[in-house]
Amino acid sequence: MTMMFGPDDLIDHDGPITPYRQLAAILKARIARGDWRPNRPIPSEARLVQEYGLARSTVRRGIAELVAEGVLFVMPQRGTYVSPSDSTEGAEG
Repeated sequence: MTMMFGPDDLIDHDGPITPYRQLAAILKARIARGDWRPNRPIPSEARLVQEYGLARSTVRRGIAELVAEGVLFVMPQRGTYVSPSDSTEGAEG
C-alpha cells in the first residue's frame, strides 16, 4: 500500500501508515522539492522531533529507512546528509 505525502504534510498519528513511514515520505518529498540540497545536512533529530511531534526513536527509524534507500547518509559526529545520487528523482511514492 503506497500513499503519497507532500513536503508540507503533517503526521497523521491515527492514519493507516505508521508515523515513521509518513516522516520518511515527507522528508523525501522535501528533498525532491529542494528544501535540502545534495551533500547538505537535514535538520537534527531533535529539531525533527519538535517539528513533527514524534518520539526520537520514530524519527530515527524514519531516517534509517531513507538511509537504507540511499536517499540520506550519516556522518558520525556531524549529522545526516542528503545523498548526492538522484535516488529521489522520478521515484513513485
